[in-house]
Amino acid sequence: MAPKHNEDFKREAVRIATHSGLTRRQVASDLGAGFSTLGKWMRDYSTDPAAAEDAELRRENERLRKENRILREEREVLKKAAIFFASQKQ
Repeated sequence: MAPKHNEDFKREAVRIATHSGLTRRQVASDLGAGFSTLGKWMRDYSTDPAAAEDAELRRENERLRKENRILREEREVLKKAAIFFASQKQ
């Protein structure tokens, strides 16, 4: 059975994943490849250590943005709860 994706496709997928600014999950989905498969291609075909570090920083930035959004939402809920309970004491 022939491989589903040729070497050029894999190299281009790695290039897109490391330079497009999209998440690895988005790139994998757009290309019809599995998330872990794209990760394997990135390990196999990425020769630029700076690109790998950039990708890692983008993932960390994405994680921190998500965490920040969740914390802001939780803070808003706590503010509303404090206002509610303060009005109940009167």
